[in-house]
Amino acid sequence: MHFPTPLLEARLLRRYQRFLVDVETADGQLLTAHCPNTGSMQGCKEPGSRVWLSPAANPARKLAWTWELVEAAPGVIVGVHTGRSNALVREAIECGRVPELAGYTMIRPEVKYGEGSRIDLLLSGAGRRDCYLEVKNVTAAVEGRIGYFPDAVTTRGARHLREMSAMVAAGHRAVLVFCVQRGDVDAVRPADHIDPDYGRALRAALAAGVEVLALGARIDPQGIELVRGMAVEVPASCPVSAGD
Repeated sequence: MHFPTPLLEARLLRRYQRFLVDVETADGQLLTAHCPNTGSMQGCKEPGSRVWLSPAANPARKLAWTWELVEAAPGVIVGVHTGRSNALVREAIECGRVPELAGYTMIRPEVKYGEGSRIDLLLSGAGRRDCYLEVKNVTAAVEGRIGYFPDAVTTRGARHLREMSAMVAAGHRAVLVFCVQRGDVDAVRPADHIDPDYGRALRAALAAGVEVLALGARIDPQGIELVRGMAVEVPASCPVSAGD
């Protein structure tokens, strides 16, 4: 995925109210941009970091810029726009970069299923079981080249895992894909230290037959491309939450 127009480089001043970010451009201009990431953005919102913004397609939009990238560590550019993840995964599948998902001839986005939810991508093809595919974006700060999901408590994420397990029980295929938009990660693990309930839901989904993949990105201010698979490491046990 190439950015259709050049990105604007700036310095991060602050991220606040979940959807807003203040930046300063090289010529000293102060801008408020849209933050398209509702998570905690752990390790990706340090003041002073280099960031890149895309111009809004609609010139009448209240905020003229959208936050796309941040240099979270020297030389490590992270894609923080979670709305890009589905398109990145779809592109990787259609370009044949995900052998586990090869052979499907139709991909439909945002199909209703489960408990009133919408699956990110529904893959289908003659002679193949429908594949319900959920995409999760991984941007959290890493330890020892391990990326973690989620970066905040997500009851919605746990519900999606239950819904995908139900699709497997109904005879379909269900796949969770971690879209890792940073280059310093070699494996993904559930963030049991942040949301142990999600960790337990992931382990239950794996036991029910839900498949889990992780795809790593190559990122620069010109574009983002998922280019490699990586391991998903799920330790056998999960910590007990404070409410148990």
